[in-house]
Amino acid sequence: MRTHDRPAPLARLTALRTQLVGWLVKSAYPVWSDKGIDAETGGFIETLAQNGEALPHPRRARVHPRQIYAFAQAPTFGWNGDVRRILLRGGDYFSTHYLRPDGLFRTLVGIDGAPLDERAVLYDQAFALLGFAAAAVALEAVPAFERRALDLRQAIESRFKSASGAFYSVESRDGGFESNPHMHLLEACLAWAEIGADTGWSDWVRALAELAMRRFIHPKTGALGEFFAPDWQPAPALPGRIVEPGHQFEWAWLLLRAAHHQPGGLRDAAVRLIAIGESSGVYNQVAINTLLDDFSIHDPNARFWPQTERLKATLLAARITGEERYLEMAASAAASFLPYLNTPVPGLWFDVQLPTGELVDSPAPASTFYHLVGAIVALSTSA
Repeated sequence: MRTHDRPAPLARLTALRTQLVGWLVKSAYPVWSDKGIDAETGGFIETLAQNGEALPHPRRARVHPRQIYAFAQAPTFGWNGDVRRILLRGGDYFSTHYLRPDGLFRTLVGIDGAPLDERAVLYDQAFALLGFAAAAVALEAVPAFERRALDLRQAIESRFKSASGAFYSVESRDGGFESNPHMHLLEACLAWAEIGADTGWSDWVRALAELAMRRFIHPKTGALGEFFAPDWQPAPALPGRIVEPGHQFEWAWLLLRAAHHQPGGLRDAAVRLIAIGESSGVYNQVAINTLLDDFSIHDPNARFWPQTERLKATLLAARITGEERYLEMAASAAASFLPYLNTPVPGLWFDVQLPTGELVDSPAPASTFYHLVGAIVALSTSA
């Protein structure tokens, strides 16, 4: 089809929304509720092989609240599975096997539920907060879950917060700082600011957004870095040079949402992050894994999750700015999902696309479902 004969971007997005919601309801939720949940315990499986069978991989803490988030959205799409039972059993499993006596969540257990790694990391605590918010809405139990979330927020503050206002990634308070755990903490606080009664959620949103502007985003290039030394210089050697297109989009989506709480320059910073992601990080219609700080390509492969964050950011930018170019970007992002979803067993996904366009035949990580569902939620409320 010639470019000028293509449907308008909004029409393409509407058609893609119908296709992706159909995939969720008819294929993804059925296969992940059947094969992606331990029938005996209610715990979530870490990975499914491309034949749809569960693999005996250890289970990371972060996967459980991600899956709770993903299944909590299912009724809005019209899936008629027993979401309440899934959420209650999954939440019980998470609390039973991951919650430590000090109120933080350990990072890893075996398939038998036995602890394999007692460490608590900020990334996992942030997702626990997000999972609580999703369950609170789906189970119509906001006050009860907010009490749990506030206890965890207090534990995060006392065990991870530094004198600078940033948070260490590990409870030992070793090393420098990472932007990624802060990003998910901002995401969780935004979710709670929308539904919770405690005004502290908005305070945390403002503080985390200000930290991103002051520390994580380079003042000259506008790009967001990943790893920082204790003195807030980029981390030594390669880690300090990494720029992830997927995180430019994900932070842009969050900063656009946070602008409601803290107007300032968040919108301009977010638009710049999207521009960097699009101009330097998208090749052959997919967002690649990593750049360096001069915007040269570091890893040209393209995991699935950056495509979902590209869709969320550009959809929200289109709604806020009214500019059609963001709808064009969003339509491109949504269309890029389809090859990843063309799997032998419908409802699974491939995780990595090579620069040639070939999809790597590898198991489907459960952790991607959260990204996928979030993107389709955004598409369903925007297209």
